Formats: sequence, C-alpha cells, structure tokens
Amino acid sequence: MAAYKRIIPCLDIAGGRVVKGIHFENLRDAGDPAEIATRYNQEGADEIAFLDIMATVEGRKTMIEVVKKTAAVITVPLTVGGGISSVEDMRILIEAGANKISINTAAVKNPELISAAAKEFGSQSLVVAIDYRRSAEMPSGWEVLINGGKTPTGKDAIAWAKEAESRGAGELLPTSIDTDGTKAGYDLELLKTMAQAVQIPIIASGGAGNLEHLYQAIAIGKADAVLAASIFHFREYTIKQAKEYLRAKGIPVNLSEGPDKYNEVKLH
Repeated sequence: MAAYKRIIPCLDIAGGRVVKGIHFENLRDAGDPAEIATRYNQEGADEIAFLDIMATVEGRKTMIEVVKKTAAVITVPLTVGGGISSVEDMRILIEAGANKISINTAAVKNPELISAAAKEFGSQSLVVAIDYRRSAEMPSGWEVLINGGKTPTGKDAIAWAKEAESRGAGELLPTSIDTDGTKAGYDLELLKTMAQAVQIPIIASGGAGNLEHLYQAIAIGKADAVLAASIFHFREYTIKQAKEYLRAKGIPVNLSEGPDKYNEVKLH
C-alpha cells in the first residue's frame, strides 16, 4: 500500500488570531485558532500547522498560550513554527503540545540549530520551512528568503534543501512567496526539482486555490503532503471533500474516522 498523502490545513497566526494574506501581506482575519483547529480535527485533517507568522518579524517568541489552547482541542499532530531560535524554545513548545517544530529564519542564520534539534528530538519532530521566490541569480532559479519572506539571503533554495536534509531535517516545507495566497496553484516546478534533490518528505505550500491544485502538487510536484489555508478557512472546501477528490484521482489518502489513526506519525 502506498503511503498516505497528507492534507494539512495551516493556521497562520498574527495577534493571536488566524489570518490569511497574499504574498505574506494584506492580512485579513479568519477566526480563532482553537475553534478553527477543532473544525479541521473533526473534518479529518491529517495534521495541523500553526505558524506564528509575525513572531520573527516582531522579534518575539511564539505565543505559548495560543499553542496550548489549540493543542488541547485536537487529536491530530500539531506542527508549530514562528519565532523559534533555540533548542530550549522547541522544548517549551513540545511541552505545550506541539508534535513537530518548524524552523525557518533561525535555521538559515544558524544551520547548526537543525543538527542540534534533530539530535535532541529526532528528525521526525523537525520540519525546516523554506520561504523562497524565483531568482535568475540563483543556480536553481529560486532564492531563500527569511524574516517572514521579507529578506533575501543569497542562498539557493535547492542547495539549502539538501543541506537541511543532511543536517537532520525530517521534512521540508517550501512556500513560494510568488504564489502564496494567490490561489493560482503551487510552484510545481520547484516542488518537483526539490523532490528529486532530497529523500525526505516535502510539504507543498503557497497558492492552493482549488482541489485540482492539491492533486497537481502530489501527482506532478511529487509532494508527500499539501498544506493549504484560504480554501479551507473560508469554507470553499472541506478536508473531507479534498480527500474524496484526491482518492477519486488515484491518490492514497486516509479517510478513516476517529483519533486512533493519529497514534503514530510515520514519516518515510
């Protein structure tokens, strides 16, 4: 049996609320994190991502209390990111209920953090997020950005993905600044290129506008999971509809109900 492809709704958090923008700008309110997470949990999400998108920009830590409230109402794995710059930050979040930690800016500034985190918590608990945009100056054609997608780094996105894997990342979460929030589809070229460059799972992010986009990320982009926000937050589609659509197109998804299926998170 092929490994299940996961659907991961993403809660972008700012000011303690779920928000959604376009190209990481013009944020609009989408609701209370715990309430939205509860709904996704009931709809059959495989995991939920909680990204405090303003933490790094505002120079502060992730909102622990919001993480605790969100973790308390769900039975699926919770990935938390934003404002994390040390192993101790990660430990606090795991104690607050996070199952996985996502690091981005801090990993670029201090790649040793990936190695230290993988050693402390295991690669299965570590997601390295990569915000990027197209750039003709990079060998691969894509450049890594940090600080909420605001600061170019001069790092090649594919080379950075390979380094993150070699240092112990368990998964990669590439987000296209070019397509984020546009609902025009994922950057399939980047996804496919990155999937060919590494062995660890890749979570597609940035640009989902319909269910066909989810299918394309998996079938063409070779992603192991799809992360989406707008299409779920504003109830254009439910998680169940997304899974049924993918299954009808031959993509293996987990349609079983109840919390038992979440007792163990397996990354291949």
